Amino acid sequence: MPHPTLRDWLSIMALGLIWGATFMVIAFALRGYGPVTVATARTTLGAVTLWIAVLALRRPLPRWSGRLGAHIVVIGLTSTALPFFLLSWGQQSVPSAFAGLSMAAGPLFVLPLAHAFVPGERLSWRKASGFSLGFLGVLVLMAPEALAGGPAALPRLACLCAALCYAVSSITTRRCPPVDPVPLAAFALLVGAAALIPAMLLSEGLPKTAGAVPMAAIVILGLVPTALATLIRVQVIRSAGPSFMTLTSYQVPLWSFFFGALVLDEALSPRFFAALGLILSGLVLSRKRTS
Repeated sequence: MPHPTLRDWLSIMALGLIWGATFMVIAFALRGYGPVTVATARTTLGAVTLWIAVLALRRPLPRWSGRLGAHIVVIGLTSTALPFFLLSWGQQSVPSAFAGLSMAAGPLFVLPLAHAFVPGERLSWRKASGFSLGFLGVLVLMAPEALAGGPAALPRLACLCAALCYAVSSITTRRCPPVDPVPLAAFALLVGAAALIPAMLLSEGLPKTAGAVPMAAIVILGLVPTALATLIRVQVIRSAGPSFMTLTSYQVPLWSFFFGALVLDEALSPRFFAALGLILSGLVLSRKRTS
Protein backbone atom coordinates (compact mmCIF):
# COMPACT_ATOMS: atom_id res chain seq x y z
CA MET A 1 0.00 0.00 0.00
CA PRO A 2 1.57 3.33 -1.05
CA HIS A 3 2.46 5.85 1.66
CA PRO A 4 1.63 9.50 0.90
CA THR A 5 4.61 11.83 0.72
CA LEU A 6 4.72 15.51 1.65
CA ARG A 7 4.23 16.29 -2.03
CA ASP A 8 1.09 14.15 -2.06
CA TRP A 9 -0.34 15.97 0.95
CA LEU A 10 0.41 19.36 -0.60
CA SER A 11 -1.16 18.20 -3.87
CA ILE A 12 -4.33 16.99 -2.18
CA MET A 13 -4.64 20.29 -0.33
CA ALA A 14 -4.15 22.15 -3.61
CA LEU A 15 -6.86 20.07 -5.30
CA GLY A 16 -9.31 20.76 -2.49
CA LEU A 17 -8.60 24.47 -2.80
CA ILE A 18 -8.84 24.49 -6.60
CA TRP A 19 -12.06 22.50 -6.81
CA GLY A 20 -13.58 24.35 -3.86
CA ALA A 21 -12.92 27.72 -5.52
CA THR A 22 -14.37 26.54 -8.85
CA PHE A 23 -17.93 27.44 -7.89
CA MET A 24 -16.93 31.01 -7.07
CA VAL A 25 -15.19 31.30 -10.45
CA ILE A 26 -18.31 29.94 -12.20
CA ALA A 27 -20.34 32.66 -10.48
CA PHE A 28 -17.99 35.30 -11.92
CA ALA A 29 -18.16 33.75 -15.41
CA LEU A 30 -21.98 33.78 -15.33
CA ARG A 31 -21.92 37.56 -14.96
CA GLY A 32 -21.01 37.85 -18.63
CA TYR A 33 -21.99 34.56 -20.29
CA GLY A 34 -24.83 32.08 -20.37
CA PRO A 35 -24.55 28.70 -18.64
CA VAL A 36 -24.07 26.69 -21.84
CA THR A 37 -21.32 29.03 -23.00
CA VAL A 38 -19.54 28.79 -19.65
CA ALA A 39 -19.68 24.99 -19.73
CA THR A 40 -18.60 24.85 -23.39
CA ALA A 41 -15.68 27.24 -23.03
CA ARG A 42 -14.44 25.44 -19.94
CA THR A 43 -14.63 22.04 -21.61
CA THR A 44 -13.10 23.12 -24.91
CA LEU A 45 -10.21 25.04 -23.37
CA GLY A 46 -9.55 22.16 -20.99
CA ALA A 47 -9.55 19.67 -23.88
CA VAL A 48 -7.06 21.73 -25.90
CA THR A 49 -4.79 22.13 -22.88
CA LEU A 50 -4.85 18.43 -22.00
CA TRP A 51 -4.16 17.34 -25.56
CA ILE A 52 -1.13 19.65 -25.58
CA ALA A 53 -0.05 17.95 -22.34
CA VAL A 54 -0.60 14.48 -23.87
CA LEU A 55 1.69 15.36 -26.77
CA ALA A 56 4.28 17.18 -24.65
CA LEU A 57 4.47 14.37 -22.08
CA ARG A 58 4.33 11.70 -24.80
CA ARG A 59 1.56 9.82 -23.08
CA PRO A 60 0.69 6.55 -24.84
CA LEU A 61 -2.62 6.56 -26.68
CA PRO A 62 -4.90 3.59 -26.05
CA ARG A 63 -5.55 0.83 -28.54
CA TRP A 64 -9.03 1.63 -29.78
CA SER A 65 -11.97 -0.73 -29.42
CA GLY A 66 -15.74 -0.45 -29.43
CA ARG A 67 -15.87 -1.17 -25.69
CA LEU A 68 -13.32 1.52 -24.91
CA GLY A 69 -15.12 4.00 -27.17
CA ALA A 70 -18.43 3.40 -25.42
CA HIS A 71 -16.84 3.95 -22.03
CA ILE A 72 -15.17 7.17 -23.20
CA VAL A 73 -18.47 8.55 -24.50
CA VAL A 74 -20.24 7.86 -21.20
CA ILE A 75 -17.32 9.23 -19.18
CA GLY A 76 -17.14 12.34 -21.37
CA LEU A 77 -20.83 13.10 -21.00
CA THR A 78 -21.06 12.37 -17.27
CA SER A 79 -17.77 13.92 -16.17
CA THR A 80 -17.76 17.07 -18.33
CA ALA A 81 -20.71 18.00 -20.54
CA LEU A 82 -23.66 17.25 -18.24
CA PRO A 83 -22.25 18.27 -14.84
CA PHE A 84 -20.53 21.40 -16.17
CA PHE A 85 -23.82 22.57 -17.72
CA LEU A 86 -25.96 21.57 -14.72
CA LEU A 87 -23.69 23.43 -12.30
CA SER A 88 -23.56 26.55 -14.46
CA TRP A 89 -27.32 26.53 -14.97
CA GLY A 90 -28.03 25.85 -11.30
CA GLN A 91 -25.67 28.53 -10.06
CA GLN A 92 -27.75 31.18 -11.80
CA SER A 93 -30.24 30.73 -8.93
CA VAL A 94 -28.41 29.13 -5.99
CA PRO A 95 -25.35 30.22 -3.99
CA SER A 96 -21.98 28.90 -5.06
CA ALA A 97 -21.62 27.37 -1.58
CA PHE A 98 -24.72 25.26 -2.22
CA ALA A 99 -23.20 23.92 -5.45
CA GLY A 100 -19.96 23.11 -3.64
CA LEU A 101 -21.77 21.31 -0.84
CA SER A 102 -23.79 19.33 -3.40
CA MET A 103 -20.55 17.82 -4.70
CA ALA A 104 -19.98 16.14 -1.33
CA ALA A 105 -23.01 13.97 -2.13
CA GLY A 106 -21.19 12.46 -5.12
CA PRO A 107 -19.17 9.88 -3.15
CA LEU A 108 -22.39 8.87 -1.36
CA PHE A 109 -24.10 8.21 -4.68
CA VAL A 110 -21.15 5.99 -5.63
CA LEU A 111 -21.97 3.52 -2.83
CA PRO A 112 -25.22 2.02 -4.24
CA LEU A 113 -23.94 2.35 -7.83
CA ALA A 114 -20.76 0.40 -6.98
CA HIS A 115 -22.85 -2.25 -5.22
CA ALA A 116 -24.93 -2.68 -8.38
CA PHE A 117 -22.29 -2.41 -11.10
CA VAL A 118 -18.81 -3.15 -9.65
CA PRO A 119 -18.02 -6.80 -8.84
CA GLY A 120 -16.84 -7.27 -5.27
CA GLU A 121 -18.20 -3.93 -4.04
CA ARG A 122 -20.82 -4.85 -1.47
CA LEU A 123 -23.07 -2.35 0.28
CA SER A 124 -22.29 -3.35 3.87
CA TRP A 125 -24.34 -2.17 6.82
CA ARG A 126 -21.66 0.44 7.54
CA LYS A 127 -21.73 1.81 4.02
CA ALA A 128 -25.52 1.69 3.96
CA SER A 129 -25.65 3.58 7.26
CA GLY A 130 -23.24 6.19 5.92
CA PHE A 131 -25.30 6.56 2.76
CA SER A 132 -28.51 6.96 4.79
CA LEU A 133 -26.95 9.59 7.05
CA GLY A 134 -25.52 11.48 4.10
CA PHE A 135 -28.79 11.26 2.20
CA LEU A 136 -30.53 12.81 5.19
CA GLY A 137 -28.09 15.69 4.77
CA VAL A 138 -29.11 15.94 1.12
CA LEU A 139 -32.77 16.23 2.16
CA VAL A 140 -31.87 18.96 4.64
CA LEU A 141 -29.89 20.68 1.88
CA MET A 142 -32.85 20.63 -0.49
CA ALA A 143 -35.14 22.03 2.24
CA PRO A 144 -38.89 21.48 2.51
CA GLU A 145 -39.78 24.44 0.31
CA ALA A 146 -37.68 23.07 -2.59
CA LEU A 147 -39.16 19.59 -2.21
CA ALA A 148 -42.62 21.17 -2.32
CA GLY A 149 -41.89 22.57 -5.77
CA GLY A 150 -40.68 26.08 -4.96
CA PRO A 151 -38.70 28.22 -7.46
CA ALA A 152 -35.39 26.96 -6.05
CA ALA A 153 -36.28 23.30 -6.57
CA LEU A 154 -34.95 22.80 -10.12
CA PRO A 155 -31.64 24.69 -9.70
CA ARG A 156 -30.92 22.80 -6.49
CA LEU A 157 -31.86 19.52 -8.11
CA ALA A 158 -29.57 20.38 -11.04
CA CYS A 159 -26.58 20.71 -8.70
CA LEU A 160 -27.36 17.37 -7.07
CA CYS A 161 -27.78 15.77 -10.50
CA ALA A 162 -24.30 17.06 -11.35
CA ALA A 163 -22.99 15.18 -8.31
CA LEU A 164 -24.85 12.08 -9.50
CA CYS A 165 -23.23 12.49 -12.93
CA TYR A 166 -19.78 12.49 -11.32
CA ALA A 167 -20.71 9.32 -9.43
CA VAL A 168 -21.79 7.60 -12.67
CA SER A 169 -18.54 8.76 -14.29
CA SER A 170 -16.54 7.32 -11.39
CA ILE A 171 -18.19 3.91 -11.74
CA THR A 172 -17.78 3.93 -15.53
CA THR A 173 -14.12 4.87 -15.18
CA ARG A 174 -13.56 1.93 -12.81
CA ARG A 175 -15.12 -0.42 -15.36
CA CYS A 176 -13.22 1.10 -18.29
CA PRO A 177 -10.49 -0.97 -19.97
CA PRO A 178 -6.99 -0.10 -18.67
CA VAL A 179 -5.74 3.12 -20.26
CA ASP A 180 -3.41 5.97 -19.34
CA PRO A 181 -5.55 8.43 -17.33
CA VAL A 182 -4.27 11.61 -19.01
CA PRO A 183 -5.32 10.61 -22.57
CA LEU A 184 -8.54 9.23 -21.08
CA ALA A 185 -9.31 12.63 -19.54
CA ALA A 186 -8.35 14.36 -22.80
CA PHE A 187 -10.72 12.11 -24.80
CA ALA A 188 -13.47 12.69 -22.22
CA LEU A 189 -13.14 16.46 -22.55
CA LEU A 190 -13.14 16.11 -26.33
CA VAL A 191 -16.45 14.23 -26.12
CA GLY A 192 -17.82 16.90 -23.79
CA ALA A 193 -16.78 19.69 -26.14
CA ALA A 194 -18.32 17.88 -29.12
CA ALA A 195 -21.63 17.65 -27.25
CA LEU A 196 -21.63 21.19 -25.85
CA ILE A 197 -20.48 23.24 -28.86
CA PRO A 198 -23.62 22.53 -30.97
CA ALA A 199 -25.80 23.09 -27.89
CA MET A 200 -24.15 26.47 -27.31
CA LEU A 201 -24.51 27.56 -30.94
CA LEU A 202 -28.21 26.61 -30.97
CA SER A 203 -29.13 28.09 -27.60
CA GLU A 204 -26.81 31.03 -26.98
CA GLY A 205 -24.89 31.55 -30.22
CA LEU A 206 -21.23 32.44 -30.58
CA PRO A 207 -19.82 34.01 -27.41
CA LYS A 208 -19.20 37.73 -27.55
CA THR A 209 -16.69 39.85 -25.71
CA ALA A 210 -17.77 40.41 -22.14
CA GLY A 211 -16.15 42.16 -19.21
CA ALA A 212 -12.62 41.37 -18.12
CA VAL A 213 -13.76 39.45 -15.04
CA PRO A 214 -16.11 36.97 -16.82
CA MET A 215 -13.57 36.41 -19.59
CA ALA A 216 -10.76 35.78 -17.10
CA ALA A 217 -13.06 33.46 -15.14
CA ILE A 218 -13.72 31.31 -18.20
CA VAL A 219 -10.00 31.02 -18.96
CA ILE A 220 -9.28 30.08 -15.35
CA LEU A 221 -12.05 27.44 -15.43
CA GLY A 222 -10.53 25.77 -18.48
CA LEU A 223 -6.91 25.91 -17.36
CA VAL A 224 -6.96 25.36 -13.59
CA PRO A 225 -9.82 23.17 -12.25
CA THR A 226 -10.26 21.35 -15.57
CA ALA A 227 -6.77 20.84 -17.06
CA LEU A 228 -4.20 21.48 -14.30
CA ALA A 229 -6.23 19.69 -11.62
CA THR A 230 -6.46 16.62 -13.86
CA LEU A 231 -2.68 16.40 -14.10
CA ILE A 232 -2.31 16.84 -10.32
CA ARG A 233 -4.97 14.21 -9.72
CA VAL A 234 -3.16 11.69 -11.92
CA GLN A 235 0.12 12.33 -10.08
CA VAL A 236 -1.53 11.84 -6.67
CA ILE A 237 -3.29 8.61 -7.67
CA ARG A 238 -0.08 7.15 -9.07
CA SER A 239 1.92 8.12 -5.99
CA ALA A 240 -0.51 7.59 -3.10
CA GLY A 241 -3.38 5.57 -4.56
CA PRO A 242 -7.03 6.32 -5.38
CA SER A 243 -8.27 6.03 -1.78
CA PHE A 244 -6.04 8.94 -0.77
CA MET A 245 -7.75 11.06 -3.45
CA THR A 246 -11.07 10.80 -1.59
CA LEU A 247 -9.77 13.32 0.95
CA THR A 248 -10.77 16.04 -1.51
CA SER A 249 -14.44 15.19 -0.84
CA TYR A 250 -14.13 16.66 2.65
CA GLN A 251 -12.32 19.82 1.54
CA VAL A 252 -14.38 20.99 -1.44
CA PRO A 253 -17.57 22.00 0.44
CA LEU A 254 -15.53 23.76 3.14
CA TRP A 255 -13.61 25.83 0.59
CA SER A 256 -16.80 26.59 -1.37
CA PHE A 257 -18.38 27.87 1.86
CA PHE A 258 -15.29 29.99 2.56
CA PHE A 259 -15.11 31.62 -0.88
CA GLY A 260 -18.87 32.05 -1.12
CA ALA A 261 -19.05 33.92 2.17
CA LEU A 262 -15.79 35.87 1.95
CA VAL A 263 -15.65 36.83 -1.75
CA LEU A 264 -19.25 36.66 -2.96
CA ASP A 265 -20.79 37.76 0.35
CA GLU A 266 -23.28 34.89 0.29
CA ALA A 267 -25.55 34.60 3.31
CA LEU A 268 -25.68 30.98 4.46
CA SER A 269 -28.49 29.72 6.65
CA PRO A 270 -27.89 27.29 9.55
CA ARG A 271 -29.51 24.60 7.38
CA PHE A 272 -26.45 24.59 5.11
CA PHE A 273 -24.14 23.84 8.02
CA ALA A 274 -26.46 21.13 9.34
CA ALA A 275 -26.48 19.53 5.88
CA LEU A 276 -22.69 19.80 5.69
CA GLY A 277 -22.32 18.02 9.03
CA LEU A 278 -24.67 15.21 8.05
CA ILE A 279 -23.13 14.64 4.61
CA LEU A 280 -19.54 14.68 5.86
CA SER A 281 -20.49 12.38 8.76
CA GLY A 282 -22.03 9.99 6.25
CA LEU A 283 -18.82 10.06 4.22
CA VAL A 284 -16.71 9.33 7.30
CA LEU A 285 -18.97 6.47 8.40
CA SER A 286 -19.08 4.89 4.93
CA ARG A 287 -15.28 4.92 4.63
CA LYS A 288 -14.31 3.99 8.15
CA ARG A 289 -12.28 0.82 8.15
CA THR A 290 -13.23 -2.01 10.40
CA SER A 291 -10.50 -3.89 12.25
